[in-house]
Order: sequence, then C-alpha cells, then structure tokens
Amino acid sequence: MLKIKLKPTGKIHQRSFRIVVAPDRSKANGKFIDDLGFYTPTTKTLQIDEKKMAQWLKNGAKITIGVDKLLNPDKYPRKKKIKKVEEKIEKKQNPSPLDKGDIKTEEVKEVKEEIIEEVE
Repeated sequence: MLKIKLKPTGKIHQRSFRIVVAPDRSKANGKFIDDLGFYTPTTKTLQIDEKKMAQWLKNGAKITIGVDKLLNPDKYPRKKKIKKVEEKIEKKQNPSPLDKGDIKTEEVKEVKEEIIEEVE
C-alpha cells in the first residue's frame, strides 16, 4: 500500500520535511516514489503540488496522520496542558480530610480529653 508521508531532511535541530509518496513499510529516510512538496516547521512553510496529490489519492494512496494534521489542523484540536500549580490551587480550595495539615495536634488533644471524660 502506498502512503503520502513526511520524509525528514536537514540537520537534527533544523528539520524540514519532504512530503512524498512511498510504500507504507519503507523507512523514514528510505526510497520514495514521488515528491509532492515540502514543509518547514521553523517558518511554518507548507507547499504541496495539489494536482499530483489528487492523482495519487485517486490511485489509492492513503494520507498519514502527520500529513493530515498539516492539511487539516482544525480536525486535530490542541490539548490544553494542566499545570501543576493549578492542581495545587485546587487541592488548597478543596482539601481532603486525609491531608496532614488538616488535623492539628491541639484538636486531637481536645478530642482525647472529651472521650476520657465521657468514659469516666
């Protein structure tokens, strides 16, 4: 089966990607059949030959998730990250009774004294 996928090129920290048609089991840097365009993440540049892509899709090539995310960004919304600070604030607002800071030693002494008085 043929797939339209990203082929990494360039230096490690200066990546750019070729959008190619290749067999689905081929290596990331392996042989490819046709070159459709490129994507540069540092400048957010995306250029694709739409006629070639339409022809390959008509011939049965499938689009990988990475290329689909570039072509249809609305289809894949970004997830919101929950910060640890927000979690700590929620814990302070809704403390659980098992937290160490909730029960003070003075309160424990008072409860013990009341139990002793009831028993006597």
